[in-house]
Order: sequence, then C-alpha cells, then structure tokens
Amino acid sequence: MSYGVSAALQSAVYQKLIADAELTGLVGNAIFDTVPPGTVPTTYVSLGPEDVRDKSDNTGMGALHFVTVSVVTDSAGFQTAKSVAAAVSDALVDADFTLTRGSLVYFRFDRATARRVGTGETRRIDLNFQARVEDD
Repeated sequence: MSYGVSAALQSAVYQKLIADAELTGLVGNAIFDTVPPGTVPTTYVSLGPEDVRDKSDNTGMGALHFVTVSVVTDSAGFQTAKSVAAAVSDALVDADFTLTRGSLVYFRFDRATARRVGTGETRRIDLNFQARVEDD
C-alpha cells in the first residue's frame, strides 16, 4: 500500500474546487482545507475526513481513497446546501485532476448525507467520493 499520493490528491481536490466558477459563484472564496477559527461565512465548503484502503496489485502500489467534502449553511431549508453540493459534485466527478505525485484512475461520487445540525437552522451535507490512485 502507498499513502504517498494522499497529499497530492487533497491538493488537487482543493484546487479543482477553488477554480470552479459555478461553485465560487455560490460561495465565493469560502472553500476551506480547514475551517478557520472565528466567524465563518453563512455558507461554506470544507474538505473533510479521508479513509484509505490498499489497492496495490502486481503492477504497482495503489490506494482507494474515500474522501468527504462538506457543505455547511445556516440558510433555512436545504435548497442552498443542495445547490452548493451539486456544484461540488459537478466540479469533482470525472474531473481531470493533475497530481504532483502518482496518478488518478478515477474519482466517483459514492453517497451523500444531508442533515440538520443541532436544533438550529444550520444544514450540512457530507458528500462522499471514491478516488482510486496509483503511486507511479
């Protein structure tokens, strides 16, 4: 197994999100690798947890990354969150990623979970993707 492509994959996902005109039209520059301390925008996108499994074979080292990207908003209802989540998905699924290490075999949507956070108006959608990489 190789975890070596993880940082390159995370960077490529982040770069793809901040370069997407549709997404930035919805959230501006509120796309974070990590949510900053203090007051956060009313709607933002954040890279989340990652789970990785070995997918090495006779041809070389590889891994399957389960990547989470979260959309958080305090807008009433789920419409805003779902519009932003759709833009995130459109920006990432089957995109042409440039990695600084290794290569991307595919980047696919896996599932999403939409929920209200606590008892307030905050809504959160966690989008889960699968990324198969090879460590060339």
